[in-house]
Amino acid sequence: MTACRLRVALLLATAVPLAAATAAAALQAGHWRLYADRHRIELTPLPRRSCPDCRGAGGWWVDGANPEMEACDCWSDRRELRVRLLPVPAWPDEPPF
Repeated sequence: MTACRLRVALLLATAVPLAAATAAAALQAGHWRLYADRHRIELTPLPRRSCPDCRGAGGWWVDGANPEMEACDCWSDRRELRVRLLPVPAWPDEPPF
């Protein structure tokens, strides 16, 4: 291995974990959750722990005959970001037997 290739390999070995740690810290500070698989990459908002309305629970229960959860504005008004990578294979309508 030449000296130039060794330097490039060493640079990549140190740069990739540093970039991953920086990205994880930025996502955590921005209250985002990252999900990635071979079909998609998703960034979904998380409730803020410092929110004075929901105190990090993401919402509250509304009383009534049919109680339901009302989402807090600290995360529900933020968009979900999704990038499609590979198409999801189609499932057959009927089993093959």
